Amino acid sequence: MMEKKEIRKLIFARRRAADPEVLLADSQIICRKVMETEAFQDASAIYVYMDCKGEVSVKPLLKEAWRLGKRTAAPRVTGPGQMRYYYISSYADVAPGYYQIPEPVTQEEAHDETALLIVPGVAFDRQRHRCGYGQGFYDRYLAEHTGHPTIALAFDFQIMEQVPADAFDRLPQMLITEKEVFQ
Repeated sequence: MMEKKEIRKLIFARRRAADPEVLLADSQIICRKVMETEAFQDASAIYVYMDCKGEVSVKPLLKEAWRLGKRTAAPRVTGPGQMRYYYISSYADVAPGYYQIPEPVTQEEAHDETALLIVPGVAFDRQRHRCGYGQGFYDRYLAEHTGHPTIALAFDFQIMEQVPADAFDRLPQMLITEKEVFQ
């Protein structure tokens, strides 16, 4: 089994090599699948990541959530390995932050304990084990906020045969790619 460091290197290379237009089209397919889930339809609030560097784009999800009047929030790094979600109502509410990743500039902290949480990842396996970026932001958040239904988004090329799992890793309840849904 590959180590997480090797997996990250491989997937980052795949993302850099991918055609941006294909990634955008696949992102739309993935987001449409999310919108068809009961979790999205029933949620009054959606917490998303702010995509960058070849991640699945969440723009279609945000646009639909705003159209439907759902509350939306995005994470802001608040300390080493720590993040909190803050409400956003448009792209004007975010600016480059930690590692130039867009973060909310708004001040209202989000507290919807049952909000649908959309999570990114570098790689996943079919059992939904997740390899993140290595700082544990989402694992820590999910350990402290256990009521969130969670859906991870990934491109099919991010699915590995096996991803090393640690005791503190939190599995998303669902993993959606442009080709498959894992539960």
